[in-house]
Amino acid sequence: MKLFYKSGACSMAAHILLNEADVPYTLEKVDTDAGTTESGIAYSKINPRGYVPALKLDDGAVLTENVAILTWLSEQFPQLGPQGGTSALQKYRMLEAVSFLTSELHKAFSPYFSGKTFSAHERAGHLAVLKKKISQFEAMLPDSKGYLLGETFSVADAYAFVILNWTNFIGVSLTEWPRITDYVNQIKARPATRRTLQEEGLAA
Repeated sequence: MKLFYKSGACSMAAHILLNEADVPYTLEKVDTDAGTTESGIAYSKINPRGYVPALKLDDGAVLTENVAILTWLSEQFPQLGPQGGTSALQKYRMLEAVSFLTSELHKAFSPYFSGKTFSAHERAGHLAVLKKKISQFEAMLPDSKGYLLGETFSVADAYAFVILNWTNFIGVSLTEWPRITDYVNQIKARPATRRTLQEEGLAA
């Protein structure tokens, strides 16, 4: 497999999961502004929409969109998927979490990476929306320390970590949400996450 990624972007979720699964894969960095990959090919040939991630499978097929890629990974590598025995509901809990992450929490960070200049009033509005979505996410976490779907790390946790980690790039502290702070630190301490941060140039 080959993962087309951008350092620190949402493609990091799949990167973490490939390291968690400990399977062979390669990486190819994408310059989404220039529309090229590090090997010099036009990225539009991989993903016509121009953004990451894209996962090229062993048979040459290309899968895009985080919800699809993360779901595929959870089914190919059951240790990354929802646990809970025969309970079909856990699969939909995973999809519930990933859907919220991609459509709500991820979206709330978009203004900060748009390159646009906002007025003080607009900045305050964006921050209010972001804080609301972070609080909504915190309410999804179980009362006991663990992960989104229980005691076992899953694809939803990898995606949540990547998005919440963006607060480090925009000057927003997570100290207002102590449960989330513990949750993020717990995922950051995982060997696969540490390896991924190093491979993407985000850690020493």
